[in-house]
Amino acid sequence: MKRIRVLVVDDSALVRSLLSGIINQQKDMECIGSANDPLVAREMIRELNPDVITLDVEMPRMDGIDFLERLMRLRPMPVVMISTLTERGAGVTIRALELGAVDFVAKPRLGVANGLMELSAQIVEKIRIAGSVVIKRAAVRPKMIDQSAESSEPVLWLNPCARRMYAKKLICIGASTGGTEAIKEILVRLPSDSPGIVVTQHMPAGFTSSFAIRLNSLCQITVKEAVNGEKILLGHAYIAPGGMHLKVGRNGCNYIAEVVDGELVNRHKPSVEVLFKSVARVAGKNAFGIMLTGMGSDGAVAMREMKDAGSYNFVQNEASCVVFGMPREAILQGAADEVLDIVEIAPALLARLGCAADRFDDL
Repeated sequence: MKRIRVLVVDDSALVRSLLSGIINQQKDMECIGSANDPLVAREMIRELNPDVITLDVEMPRMDGIDFLERLMRLRPMPVVMISTLTERGAGVTIRALELGAVDFVAKPRLGVANGLMELSAQIVEKIRIAGSVVIKRAAVRPKMIDQSAESSEPVLWLNPCARRMYAKKLICIGASTGGTEAIKEILVRLPSDSPGIVVTQHMPAGFTSSFAIRLNSLCQITVKEAVNGEKILLGHAYIAPGGMHLKVGRNGCNYIAEVVDGELVNRHKPSVEVLFKSVARVAGKNAFGIMLTGMGSDGAVAMREMKDAGSYNFVQNEASCVVFGMPREAILQGAADEVLDIVEIAPALLARLGCAADRFDDL
């Protein structure tokens, strides 16, 4: 069995030792070296040619984000960020995902040794996923979304008179590994009066707020972290808070966000399965489902429930996914109406809305 060869980059000798030990305990991976700063790491990458890098954010001589940007421009490869769980760390981590990092691990601020050991299963899983990802040079476009948001022509509804009908529609999105950029690719293409949108992205507590703020700065729609009990409005997208489940409920004729605690579902909280099940129940034929890149099968069964209830579902194709797990499972469940490249999903959704504008079904 070919082992995943990992280079650990972190300025803490303790963290380097712990990560190396965690990696070397796995039968399918090995730590081939460690570096205390990016300049040392640069030479080790040339010499050792690792399959995956774990990269700290804050380091001497060159911070992890500057190094990641140069790495993805000159020698794209799978990177798992090791980010401290702080407000600043969350924002920097979102930037790292924009630049092409496959995923991240939230490193505890205190009790690093015990904290990292408790996260060992998560760390090796993310390294394992990263080791299966092929990073394409052409796909690394740090400013791609910003440019599309700035240069896209204004989107005009095909039937402006039917705007009031969009309140009856609901768009729901599920994603995991690679999903932050995929979600952004869709949301920046939606007009300010689009139907309400609910989103579950697998992400821990402390990071979803920064993710929502970043999206809000780029989109015509308003993007925010969901709050329990709030009305789901036109032109708004609601992100499931990390560590909580997001459901959709009803209050009279309005959709509302329900943010609830609970057990892990499919090993996740928030879970796409939880969101999609609620949408199948309360929105039915007025819903549009979108399944994006991610490892595992979270949400696939519930997406089929949505389809059985009358929703129209889009699934991201393998060529544009970072990880094709969740979309593949949705397709196998028979939940997909269309399987599309990520850049095709928003236009197809808008076309579907426009074509259906004069014949929306009553709730």
